[in-house]
Amino acid sequence: MDDTQSSDRKTTGEGSIKGLLEWLALTHGHPDVEDTEGLLQQLLNLREAPIAPAQRVKLLELLYAHSETLVRNALPQLRVLSLPIPRKTRQRVRLLLELLETLTQDHFNTLASLFDPKGNTLGNGAQSSLRRAMQAIAWQIHIHHLVAAPARPGLWQELHAAMRTAQRLGVEQLPGPRGSASIQRLYTNILLSAIAQPASFSADELSFILTLVEQLPDAPALNASPAEPIISNFWIDLERDFPAHALARRTPSPDAKPVYFSTAAQALAIAKIRTQLATGTAPVALGLPEFAATHDGFGVLRRLERLWGEPAKRKFPRRRQSYRTRLCAGLDAVYRILKSPSASIDDSEWMVTNESPEGFALMHMAGSTTHLRLGDIVAIQTQEERISGNWHVCIIRWAISENPEHVELGLQLLAPAAIPVCLALPKNPAAGQAKAVLLPEALPLRPGQSLVVAPGLLREDSRQIIMIVEKENLRIREVCTTGIDEQTGALEIFPIRPDSAD
Repeated sequence: MDDTQSSDRKTTGEGSIKGLLEWLALTHGHPDVEDTEGLLQQLLNLREAPIAPAQRVKLLELLYAHSETLVRNALPQLRVLSLPIPRKTRQRVRLLLELLETLTQDHFNTLASLFDPKGNTLGNGAQSSLRRAMQAIAWQIHIHHLVAAPARPGLWQELHAAMRTAQRLGVEQLPGPRGSASIQRLYTNILLSAIAQPASFSADELSFILTLVEQLPDAPALNASPAEPIISNFWIDLERDFPAHALARRTPSPDAKPVYFSTAAQALAIAKIRTQLATGTAPVALGLPEFAATHDGFGVLRRLERLWGEPAKRKFPRRRQSYRTRLCAGLDAVYRILKSPSASIDDSEWMVTNESPEGFALMHMAGSTTHLRLGDIVAIQTQEERISGNWHVCIIRWAISENPEHVELGLQLLAPAAIPVCLALPKNPAAGQAKAVLLPEALPLRPGQSLVVAPGLLREDSRQIIMIVEKENLRIREVCTTGIDEQTGALEIFPIRPDSAD
């Protein structure tokens, strides 16, 4: 390279640095979602800039800090969305994900410049680049969960590659800056959040799960073989583009190279947190948000205990189907349609794509979906059942939406038929009469009857509940609760039995 070319290259590099610093100054260090495209362009400009590796790394650090602020500003806006995600919002999300993907790739690319010819790392640069790449991947995974969309192809492979690289360099266990989590802890935090079945939780619940995972005292250990108890083991294949699988639901293929981890200790830690909250410990004392002490929060804790402690094995095979069904959602609407099959309701039309004795998978065809809520009660009715007026009562377990015109739901069947009832609480006359749905006995899943009620109406040991059943004739029963089977922000389900006098 002659002196003229060298001078031109230096001038171009200096111009790139100046332009980048000027752009950063214009945003005053507080970027918002509208700055995503500009920030992405600065990253692409930095890729092409003819500057020294050390300068590139320093500028990438500035852009990473800027991206971190932008993501934290954007996440609250993604937690108030309904399905399907509007097209304009989805375009903004796509741009944000592209920014984070570029940031991930650029941090992987800097690793090559952080080695000298003898193969030694230069300072803590490799560890820092791996940590930032892993955090950018974690943000991408969380955003995909918030918009109920599957992770892009290759994203999980990138996460596993970052972990393998950290292991190869021997830095996976080193603490981060100012005593923050190690790379392995960041990695297992992401795995724990993903095996919590994110499609079955609302945006607020997902954010709470992230906080819970970070507050757990211990992280799962990665092992070459399953640990006891076997039921709580999950496995990953670091060569494959998948998150972890529950060993109870799926076993590794013969050609896989699985790494196992047990979540038994994490399930016990969650149980301890729930007990502490139930006995009056303030969430702040446990490093948790106030959300932890709400009905939604307790519901999340109960479900995580099961998901991590004893992940359920699928009991029945799914059968592909293709028939239409009506759907109404919400306790009030379900109560009204069960009480009067001809009642006017705000329903929507869906296609059943598969079913089993445990539930259904539905694809949206027509009608509004903005009122649908994970964990809420719904009733569905096939075209053939419209004559009989029968409705299947279910709970929404998961939702996915891959594009603005597409929504799918997973429903757990609570009962093939249910009874609308009214409840009166003599010990709480101010509550008045409350609408509820009575689920009949359904062996072997439900050995007795259960009540579906609004959150906060009953406790696990409520007594002297007056239940008014209006079916063929009026019946009045006195019942009590014997525990709690389900708890979400939309409903609670209590098993009941006749209440006998003390």
